[in-house]
Amino acid sequence: MKKTVIKELRRIELKNPILVEGFPGLGMVGSIATQYLTRQLKAQKLAILYSPHFPYHVLVDKKGGARLLRGEFYFLKNETGENDFIFLTGDSQAQTIEGQFEVANSILDFAEKKKVKTIITIGGYRNEVEDSPKVVAVSTNPALVKKALKAKAISSDAGTPIVGTAGLLLGLAKFRKIDAICLLGETRGYLPDPKTAKSVIEILQGILDVKVDLKGLDKEIERSKEILDRMRDIEKRRVKYMQKMRRVEEERITYIS
Repeated sequence: MKKTVIKELRRIELKNPILVEGFPGLGMVGSIATQYLTRQLKAQKLAILYSPHFPYHVLVDKKGGARLLRGEFYFLKNETGENDFIFLTGDSQAQTIEGQFEVANSILDFAEKKKVKTIITIGGYRNEVEDSPKVVAVSTNPALVKKALKAKAISSDAGTPIVGTAGLLLGLAKFRKIDAICLLGETRGYLPDPKTAKSVIEILQGILDVKVDLKGLDKEIERSKEILDRMRDIEKRRVKYMQKMRRVEEERITYIS
């Protein structure tokens, strides 16, 4: 494999489809949100993306099988709305600058083929979160920003960089005359963050006019909170131990002198 390829698993006509992308990134916000939507809405697999720019290892399953890292497209026929949906998530992002551009352009080629006119990308931005994580909206179309702000998103500060697939799709889509909006949830970033993913989905529901049961994320949020509390406890004990060792060392030096 010398370049990124997308293998379609089925041929299907979609009605004014909107593409929602969420690859792994800070706090795994994009992948958690997109995978949850895919499961809850019972979306069906549409295509698989392979790329030589993904990390060079395979994933081993419980039965001892192995597969390459990949991206996966799912589709949902929305019988009650004006738009069908395509969801894209995956195991990893491309590992080089050139790879990021190649993968993003391959996604956009596929989006054009499916007559996508709007793309929504999801990611995280690093920030300390106290209560409810805020969600920043950035778009190439002012009307989409307005819609996101109405759904309780907030505007981004000028000059904020959006790295990776979420940012590149936003910038490159404009050259294809495809509207795009990026939703970035604030997260500490060092652990999977289902709480922030939930906040993003709440904004997304307002933009897409769909309803998703979010109770399944609450269990993940509780587990995440328990892990975070344990880590904080370990850090407190580490600091306390270091302080004790410093006092012992100071007493020893004082005794010798």
